[in-house]
Amino acid sequence: MDNQLSIDSAAAAEGQEAPAAIRKATLKDFIQLAKPGILFSNIITAFGGYWVASGNAGGTFDVPLMIYAMLGTLLVMASGCVLNNYLDRDMDTKMSRTRKRALPTGIVDPKVVFWYGIILGVAGLSVLSLLVNPLSGLLGVVGLLVYVLVYTAWLKRTSPLSTTIGAISGAMPPVIGYCAVTGQLDMGAWILFGILFFWQPPHFWALGIRRKEEYRAAGFPLLPVVHGNELTKMHMIRFLVMLVPVSLLLYAYGYVGEIYLVAAIVLGLIWTFIGLAGFKTNDDDNWAKRMFVFSINYLPLLFIVMILDTIRA
Repeated sequence: MDNQLSIDSAAAAEGQEAPAAIRKATLKDFIQLAKPGILFSNIITAFGGYWVASGNAGGTFDVPLMIYAMLGTLLVMASGCVLNNYLDRDMDTKMSRTRKRALPTGIVDPKVVFWYGIILGVAGLSVLSLLVNPLSGLLGVVGLLVYVLVYTAWLKRTSPLSTTIGAISGAMPPVIGYCAVTGQLDMGAWILFGILFFWQPPHFWALGIRRKEEYRAAGFPLLPVVHGNELTKMHMIRFLVMLVPVSLLLYAYGYVGEIYLVAAIVLGLIWTFIGLAGFKTNDDDNWAKRMFVFSINYLPLLFIVMILDTIRA
């Protein structure tokens, strides 16, 4: 006790704060490691894929199968997020947005986080493979490996291509949901994949522009860091221009009705016009914030309308 008081007094005398004791990890810390915000938005897309497929399959809605598909997908996504936190823990200490997370602060032991992620992954893949179908399990494996090994462990630290390649894993949830019903990769599955694939880069690059200096300091070669804002804006527009027609293919192939068609056109054009405004703005930070906020709202809105306007066979 006396030694601790001496340390505190010495720190105060030097005008410094005494180091705060590391608290014990809580359930909330483990929930946050799985990135619940990402899980929530992606499980909506997984359910959207399941709903669209079941609507066009002509059979009854299989509730137990849906529960297994959503549970397996959720566990696999949680595994990827936890392992992403584990692998990025050294880089997270260099960014103000992430340095207060449980791993960088030392609240949770890295070994515990590693095995936490592995257990979630094994559980999720087992549910998908054994209780849904082998194809869903295979898609889960591909998504998890691309996200953890290709994106997080390799490209995120070495190449501006990380965001584009990483979009492959982010596009898996609706495809898993869809294939849980159909058991095959048909046109509907590929359209859903395309929507999520083209959505992700402009969504993440908007954040990258806002946090460019943080990513630079942390050593992440994100596109805005390596090639600047203007080239990043051009790439964002390219992806948005492809996203709009791909999103309309669900209507063209008869999966959804006119309400979805109108919503997809309106949402896509609004986002594209916001993107084009970036070439005239003098405030990239405020523009990137608008892009990022709209991207967050675009996805759930599109999938909610998709769910509501699915054509039942």
